[in-house]
Amino acid sequence: MDYSFYQHYWWFLISLLGGILVFLLFVQGGQSLIYSLGKKEKHLNALIGSLSKKWELTFTTLVTFGAGFFASFPLFYSTSFGGAYWVWMLILFSFVIQAVSYEFIAKKRNFLGNKTYKAFLFLNGLLGPILLGAAVSTLFYGAEFVVNKGNLTGLMPVISSWQNPLHGLEAAIPVTGAATLANLWNIALGLAIFFLARSLGALYFINNIKDEEINKNARKQLLINVVGFLIFFLPYLIALLFKTGLTEDPVTGVISAEPYKYWHNLLAMPWALVILLVGVVLVLWGFIKGIFCPQFTKGIWFAGIGTILVVMVVLLIAGYNHTSYYPSVTDMQSSLTIANSSSSLFTLKAMSIVSLFIPVVVAYIWYVWRSLDKK
Repeated sequence: MDYSFYQHYWWFLISLLGGILVFLLFVQGGQSLIYSLGKKEKHLNALIGSLSKKWELTFTTLVTFGAGFFASFPLFYSTSFGGAYWVWMLILFSFVIQAVSYEFIAKKRNFLGNKTYKAFLFLNGLLGPILLGAAVSTLFYGAEFVVNKGNLTGLMPVISSWQNPLHGLEAAIPVTGAATLANLWNIALGLAIFFLARSLGALYFINNIKDEEINKNARKQLLINVVGFLIFFLPYLIALLFKTGLTEDPVTGVISAEPYKYWHNLLAMPWALVILLVGVVLVLWGFIKGIFCPQFTKGIWFAGIGTILVVMVVLLIAGYNHTSYYPSVTDMQSSLTIANSSSSLFTLKAMSIVSLFIPVVVAYIWYVWRSLDKK
């Protein structure tokens, strides 16, 4: 178990957490559906009440994902979170208003009123998935930053510097210039995650709420949002597999361009290709059964597990096989890899011991999920 093993081990955990986070975004997807499914006040209350039992799982996973990145790959954390701070601040803000809304929405004489808190929940359901998707897309299409580790010896040890005045907002909004195409792909992934979250949200309501009208409306929304998801995700995935990526020479550390890099990664890791195909089949099975089988209510589990597998593999090919998981479009040699951006061997080893408790945490989440649904 050398340094490389621990680096790859922690990238695997980060990828797994990313997959779980995208699955749990069904909460945000459900929040964006409340006005579409809740035609009556009792239905609206049922939808929000159902989500109120699960929203903390998504919030906690998001925090764990960020903390894991910070501890295992601190150079990414300082570069992206420190440079692209506006997009991360917007993501954080949208989740803060979600937490505040669930805390006060059911209380009498709350300060802003129920309608305001419901609007906040809808806003989080809209902004959260789109901004997260756009931010994750920069792991493939890059960002404008420069890294200079030599600054560590100076009086002002600022290693990374952002080269775009929008500080991350450029990933989520169309801009002019050389990065326009990359930004459009970022937005495409953001919209794909948005429609995926709404699809998973619809499946969750079908599984969790026994109401004929909600069930009927949820299946209609499922069809609409699955189509939207496929429109944005399939072109993105195809373009990703055949785009030029950056690869690092394991001996010299020099980074160079490699055509079809992510497709080559899948071919070099056939086990990852198998997992990806299994995930795709599970997602499609959950969606198709949910749309066309009125008595089928377990679609969230098939589509949810499939989502975790697909997202995990997509993130794995972003970092494995000497791939730059955070390309710099300003200075190629500043691009980040799991080899040049990780914590020390001692830190990774110490955290690996703590990570052995992850199955216990997963078991606890499952127990809490089941316990809450019994009431």
